[in-house]
Order: sequence, then C-alpha cells, then structure tokens
Amino acid sequence: MSDLDTNPAPANEPLARPEEETALPYTVDPDAARTAMVARLEKEGSLGPGPVRDALLVLPREVLMPQAYVGRSAPGEKPPRWDLLDWSEPHDRPELQGLLYEGASVLIQHHGEPLLGRTRGSRSGASITSMSTVVGLTASLLDQLDLRPGQRVLDVGTGAGVTAAVACQVCGDSGVVTLDRDRHLTEAAVVRLADLGHRPQTVCGPGEQGCPGRLFDRIFVSYAMEQAPTALAGQLAPGGRLLVHITTRSPSWPALAVVDRDEDGQLHAELRAVEFAHRAGHGMTRIFLTEGFRHRIANDPGTWTQRSKVAPPPDTDRGFWLAADHVLGGGLVRDFQAEHLVIGAPDCGSWMRVEPAGYRRWTVRTYGPRDIWKEIQDLAVLWRSAGNPDRYRLLLDPAGAQRATSECGRLSWELPPRTLGKRGAS
Repeated sequence: MSDLDTNPAPANEPLARPEEETALPYTVDPDAARTAMVARLEKEGSLGPGPVRDALLVLPREVLMPQAYVGRSAPGEKPPRWDLLDWSEPHDRPELQGLLYEGASVLIQHHGEPLLGRTRGSRSGASITSMSTVVGLTASLLDQLDLRPGQRVLDVGTGAGVTAAVACQVCGDSGVVTLDRDRHLTEAAVVRLADLGHRPQTVCGPGEQGCPGRLFDRIFVSYAMEQAPTALAGQLAPGGRLLVHITTRSPSWPALAVVDRDEDGQLHAELRAVEFAHRAGHGMTRIFLTEGFRHRIANDPGTWTQRSKVAPPPDTDRGFWLAADHVLGGGLVRDFQAEHLVIGAPDCGSWMRVEPAGYRRWTVRTYGPRDIWKEIQDLAVLWRSAGNPDRYRLLLDPAGAQRATSECGRLSWELPPRTLGKRGAS
C-alpha cells in the first residue's frame, strides 16, 4: 500500500501485528521460501485452497520487491536508521529473502523517493512512506474477494504491486487496473509487473475517486478509510464486491466494510469487526499513546480505584470494541503491549487500567475527566441487548451519510465518528 500515514507505526500500533512464526532457514532459496510461506498461511487459516493460493505459489516476491528496507535503529534512537537491501547484491539476499517471505510488512519506500534507480545503503531521518502489507492479511482479503477468471478488478493502492500481480494471474491482465496517488510507485509497478509478464492498466491518481465512468466486478482498497468510499461503491458492476478497512482516529479496533451490488443493482453493505487492518490512508489524522503516557498509566495510582465483580469485555468480543470505538468517541486507544486491559484517551489525558484481583474480581484504576470504565460497562449492556453483534449493517446514503446498525436496530452510530455528546448510542 502507499496511501498511508507518513509517521512510522508506534509501539502500540496493532494493525499489522503478525503472529509469532518460526523463521525460515537463513539460506537463499526463494522457491522453497515461497512454498513455506504459503504452507504457513494455510496452517494459520489466512489462506485456503483456490486461485489465490495458486497465484501466491508462483509469485516471486523478489521480482516485485527487489529492494526493501530493514530497520537498524537501537531502541529509542533518534533519528531512525534503515538499510536498503538489494536482491542483486548476493550479500543482501539471505536477509532480504527473510523480509519478503517470513510474513511481516515489507518496507519499500523512504520519504517518498523514486523506487527505480535507487542505490543500496543506509538512510536516516524522515520515515517509511510505503510498505507491502502483512502477507497473511493480503491473502485473507484476496480470498474473501473471490477472484475469478475474466473479472474486472480495480486495485486501489498499488504499493509493491502484490495485489495487482495476483489479480492478473487469476483474472487476466486485460481487466485489471491498479491505481495509486504516488507516481513513483506506479512507475515501478509498470516495470516490475512487466518483468513477471503482466501488463495491467496503471493509473496515477487519488484512490477514493477510482476510475469514473468504469465498472468493476471486484474493488480492493489497500489502506483504511473513515467511511466506505461512495465513488468506488458507485463503480461496482452488478454482482460486484468492494473490500475496504474502516477505522476512526484510533488504530485499535478496526472493521472491514464489505459492499456488494446484487444482480438487480442494489447495494448491500456491512461492517465486520476484525483484529487486523491496513494502515490509515493518506491525510487521515491518527492518535496514539506516547511512551510517556503509557508509562504514566502503568505506574500512576490514578485518582479513583474500585473493585469490580464485572469482568471487562474480552478481546474476542470484537463487535463490542468496534462499537466502543465509534459510540464512545473521544479517541480511545488500547495499549496492546500491556499485560492487562489498558485504555487511554490522549485528547483529554484520561485513562483506565484493569487488573485481575482474585477469583472473579478486578481492580479498576481510572484517571482524568472521563470515567472510561463506566462508559464501557454501560455500552456493554446495550451491546448485549442488541444480541452481541460482531457484524453491523452499513447503510449508505446517496448524499454521503453512512450509518452502522445492529440487526435489531438497538445499537447504531454514524460514520465518521463524532463525540458521544453530539451523537450518543441508539
């Protein structure tokens, strides 16, 4: 993807947190590494049998990403440092093969630079401005897209060209369009996709607008937005599907918007609570917990402490946390590095820390003007009364308003999110 935050992901960023995996053998054998990668994706449930699996088995990622960055900074070091590894340099190949096939995000662009004609070596300062998404996330989404031969596919956010390459392999080049706002990425994609024998149409422009006047059977967006893009939904052909991640300013509790157009031309959409998502798109404001804020939460006694017999909602109740992110408002951020439940509100400095205190007892410490614990418990009652949903209908108004609602209608909110005082839960 390329339409992403220009700030490096902080330590509490959960959106691309891969599971622990056994490292591939540190030898140069990309064919074996690719086979092992696909086997691992199948084992973890990110990829099933079908055309996407077959495409990934024959896709040499080192052709699409012959260069990639690896971080060299010590913890807390400023400015950050990276080394650009190059596949054409034999000394770099073992480490670069690990970056390409072990499953994590691959850093491909520093400070908006051109990708073609770069020299290997060190870079410092600025930030990484494009990366190839965690392969398990990409594979899972492409499976959900249900690609088939002959389909017209719009790939929004070209990045390294992985999605475009898979779409070309499955659907055929003639129906594939890949679009990115960064001309350096589209220029590199033209060259590297051609090296694989693929020649999709490549367009440089804003992803949210898509390709006006054209219709597509499948649309894949490789960065997160605050709303389902209405222009792209309007470019779905009958029987078409659009996938795009939806987030608020917080990175903690994302959703996947699935927009389908039926054969009669009617749009049907839903939000599915998910654990991982793409990075935020170009220009989206993001909030995080700073190291200083996280340290205060971990060590400060807070201004109010209580013992509770009510358990905090577990992480597996993703539909609850998705609703909390939108309905409670105010920018709540989860510290996923903490051992137990820790949530902060960077805008006002409020926080909550919950720790077990024996059998069915929890110690709750809070600080600041917001009582986050009470907000969460009140919403949990409403969420349970709505049937514990993990999916919500997404209502798309032609004028641009969007509303998510549970099936029974008891829990709903507008997108993009607003503060509780202006919207509330219904």
